[in-house]
Amino acid sequence: MIDVQRLRVLRAVAEHGSFNQAAAALHLTPSAVSQHVAALERSLGAQVVARSTRGVALTQAGRIMVQAAESVTAELAHAQQQVDQLSTGRSQLTIATFTSGGRLLLPGALARLTAAHPDTVLHVREGEPEVSLPLVRQGAVDLALAYHFDGPLPGNVSQNSGMEWTPLLEDPLHVVLPEGHRLADRAALDIAELAAEPWVLGCHKTEAYLLRYAGRAGFDPQLRGTTTDYFFACSLVAAGMGISLIPSIALAPEVPGVRTVPVEEPGPTRHIGIATISRRRDHPQLATLINALQEQASAAGNPRRRTAAGGPDA
Repeated sequence: MIDVQRLRVLRAVAEHGSFNQAAAALHLTPSAVSQHVAALERSLGAQVVARSTRGVALTQAGRIMVQAAESVTAELAHAQQQVDQLSTGRSQLTIATFTSGGRLLLPGALARLTAAHPDTVLHVREGEPEVSLPLVRQGAVDLALAYHFDGPLPGNVSQNSGMEWTPLLEDPLHVVLPEGHRLADRAALDIAELAAEPWVLGCHKTEAYLLRYAGRAGFDPQLRGTTTDYFFACSLVAAGMGISLIPSIALAPEVPGVRTVPVEEPGPTRHIGIATISRRRDHPQLATLINALQEQASAAGNPRRRTAAGGPDA
């Protein structure tokens, strides 16, 4: 029989990359963490971590057991919710979302959910995908509204992880320019045309994305500032600090003094979707919310695009 507490310790070791840091997170001693891992290895008959002077790394067996630990944790959290529902008569649903996607899609979807299931207690948590997706795996969140750029889906979402990704919306990034910029009247821009421009960005992920695209275009962008807020980045553009690259749905509310221009296709795009635990998608409240989010995304179509003149496309 595999001890659940030992799985919990192994998951902490995997998350923190060392026995010492896992011990601090679990309020245990490093020796106790080491003993739990060693006992788990004896019960499995296999090594779950490879130890070195640089820390610890999961073996293949260890990765299998960490996935099992996340599934067990999620199921226990779900069981606790069901027990709570028995005593209160009300079910609960916890949703995690990133800011701009939540602002566009959640209000209408939650209104529909509340109308269909008025006794459901809703909780909303704001967080970027790297925070919210592990919470789905752990059962702390029932659904995460998240995004990724090109490359693999975020958070190791796959059938093997027990999570499922449902695409909702394509969110192209636009170049944001000061109102009087020489390129402000263009219908579309190639990133290579912006090699000499200074940049102000509203998100660290957008910065990494720009660096990739600029590298493909053969230049190293001049970064004048990085914020964690797209609206603030637009304000800095309006002040003449530089130009920016911002997802379409984050372009509202409008900032006076800027113009937005699409990037020529194939341009950089955020892929917005929802992550859930696969085996719980038929939960009535969760199914209603998924359908409502899909309808909201369909109604939004392509996120509002703005012409070089600053108004919405016809």
